[in-house]
Amino acid sequence: MESKLNRLADGVLKRDIRALSRALSIVEDRRASSLELLKTLYPRAGHARVIGVTGSPGAGKSTLVNALIGRFRAEGLRVAVVAVDPSSAFSGGALLGDRVRMQDKALDPGVFIRSMATRGHMGGLAQASDDLITVLDAAGYDVILVETVGVGQDEVDIVKEADSVIVVLVPGLGDDIQAIKAGIMEIADVFVINKADREGVERLEREILAMLDLAAQAPSWRPPVIRTVATREEGVNELFSALSSHKDFISTAGVLAQRRREKQRQRFWSLLEEGFRREVRKRRLSLEREENLVQAFERRDDDPYSAAEELLSSFCGDGDPRGEGWKIGHVGVAVSDMEAASRFYEDAGLMRAEDEVVEEQKARVTFFPVGESRIELLESTDPSGPVGKFIAKKGPGLHHICIQVPDIEAALARLSSKGYDLIDRHPRPGAGGTRVAFIHPRATGGVLLELCEAAGHSR
Repeated sequence: MESKLNRLADGVLKRDIRALSRALSIVEDRRASSLELLKTLYPRAGHARVIGVTGSPGAGKSTLVNALIGRFRAEGLRVAVVAVDPSSAFSGGALLGDRVRMQDKALDPGVFIRSMATRGHMGGLAQASDDLITVLDAAGYDVILVETVGVGQDEVDIVKEADSVIVVLVPGLGDDIQAIKAGIMEIADVFVINKADREGVERLEREILAMLDLAAQAPSWRPPVIRTVATREEGVNELFSALSSHKDFISTAGVLAQRRREKQRQRFWSLLEEGFRREVRKRRLSLEREENLVQAFERRDDDPYSAAEELLSSFCGDGDPRGEGWKIGHVGVAVSDMEAASRFYEDAGLMRAEDEVVEEQKARVTFFPVGESRIELLESTDPSGPVGKFIAKKGPGLHHICIQVPDIEAALARLSSKGYDLIDRHPRPGAGGTRVAFIHPRATGGVLLELCEAAGHSR
């Protein structure tokens, strides 16, 4: 698998179109190999200029993008387009397919057009759009045009992806009213009034300019308002000039570096959230359990706040015995001769830790690390102590199992509330500066259980 991925990544870097198409499909479909592919390509990205084109449905975004492709190609720049479309209710794919409005540019070897579906993701983009941008960037495209699905007032994710954002409006669609309140108006670096041969263009332009004048703070960059008729490529040169001016501004004012830094921060958190949802689903929340919870919410037998809090606590190990914070700390073995017993583990290749006397247990102990756990050997220093009594009664052998917990007091309180037989209701000092407590074998199925909390736990 690794060699295939390496060959695929090498093909992307060599600008092989077939390799690029396969790589984009792997990333968009979130296949198991997508993360390794992205890890390989990411260091080679970061050079392309990303321009977002967003606006309401029917504004002519695709036609405008098609015109911009030609303008950038006239400058000798390689251009990629990520066109985000609504999802098919049947296949989940992009409804508009390969964007028929851009087909006259599709045969140009310096142009690559990729349609992708939102697949239910809100914000005007697809969840994998940033990863597709990374792949196209690594493939050496100079400009990446990202066209969003038709968006509403608060679907403004494009501002997280793009260096420059074009907001496309059309006269006669109520945009003059939206200009006052819509969140989408706040992300524009350049306003485009497309279909400017229609009635109402002057009014819409006045509304946009009035909105800019009403800004609470005078912006360092005032978005220009460009009129275009994209079907006739009118105003495209003016738009290109405005984009060039914005590129110069953000480069000299430090805005570009700040935007890209914030983009990396947002991407990092997005990956964390995506990974967390995936792990929660895999480890804690089956579809059946989710359905049972939802039905409980409907009956008001449970509430989503408590259920989410409990699930989060369970997953993160914040004191819930089902949590990831609970793990096997060590296995305790009572021995009659420490040196003889230790010799076996040393001959087996394990490294012996320093011996320690635990006065509370009247025992000498030593540890042999095994992976993330340990074997603890216990030799009695006083026949009246717990280890001495154990050996006298049962002979050498398994003495206890230790489970490390993130909060020993919370664990004891929970077990006590359930009525289990605790030898220790409060922690006592243990080996290595830990706090420990023992649970009676009657409660655990016949094995003495030790709970331990790592030294340095904040209390």
